[in-house]
Amino acid sequence: MKVLITGAGGMLGRDVAIVARNARHDVIALDRDQLDVTDPGRVERVIGRERPGAVINCAAWTDVDGAETSEKEAEIVNGEGASFVAGTAAQVGAKVLYISTDYVFDGKKGGPYTESDEPAPLNAYGRTKLAGERATALATGRSFIVRTSWLFGPGRNNFVETMLRLGEGGGPVVVVHDQIGCPTYTGHLAAGVVRLIDSGAYGVHHMAAAESCSWYEFAMEIFRQTETVTRVMATTSDEMGRLAERPANSVLASGRETPIRLPPWRRGLSDYLARRERPATEEPQPRRRRSSRRQPALDLRTREKEAPAEEQSEAAQGEEPSPGEGDAGGERNGGAPSAGEDAA
Repeated sequence: MKVLITGAGGMLGRDVAIVARNARHDVIALDRDQLDVTDPGRVERVIGRERPGAVINCAAWTDVDGAETSEKEAEIVNGEGASFVAGTAAQVGAKVLYISTDYVFDGKKGGPYTESDEPAPLNAYGRTKLAGERATALATGRSFIVRTSWLFGPGRNNFVETMLRLGEGGGPVVVVHDQIGCPTYTGHLAAGVVRLIDSGAYGVHHMAAAESCSWYEFAMEIFRQTETVTRVMATTSDEMGRLAERPANSVLASGRETPIRLPPWRRGLSDYLARRERPATEEPQPRRRRSSRRQPALDLRTREKEAPAEEQSEAAQGEEPSPGEGDAGGERNGGAPSAGEDAA
């Protein structure tokens, strides 16, 4: 099947392209320069020309704090952009998959959130992603909404890399302990996404790593698995003083009869750490023109070259300026939901 991926310059988009090629799909991977989802004319021309069987929309504004002061701009990407992509996909008869976030919930539930729970976002970012969910579902009944949590993957600006940088000097590293979620490795999520587009299970899907932890526990496991000796201190979200309020509970679970289950987050971390230690190889380039030739299958385990900062996930507080939500997409600010920003 021909699969078109938007936001392919971002952390998740790159892994989705690799997995889709390995699954022998004909992949058109487009970064923001090749397809700006906020340009409806361009979206219509590109999708109309390629006529894919499925569109995976990884493009997103993901700067959680930045959305508080630029909600309209975030809405243009996450809401209107999603509508343009889904509407055009419907016109050519393509399925469409939209990547969303745990931040559509307020975090006040006493247990994991399932697909039947009512969204109630606490912040502007969550509101714009919820708008994108609804716009996608309204545009076509052949749509998948995939909510995920706490993404990390190849690229220097994710929570794992930030912890390792902060831990090099022996600390102290300060991390919040009052937010819990499911740290999800992009390689595992990409495999689930590609599996889903080959099905007809339309609707909302929760797809995050099995098991949960706090940011503090995640940091401790990172240092344990890498044998990094450093001091780690726990703090609260209030003490971090972030502009956007985060949900205390971001744990996602699926209530579907036959859900796509991802490995536990500790396994995701170990797989990511093993991948980053392998020699860098040539990264697959986004497709720029039509061709009848299939791209060669690539090994997901290889480490991609580092992307520019604007295509990376949201950094931990105290490090680089936050360019975006853990890179679900690589559009305005790089890409997917909460990338582990709550550390210093």
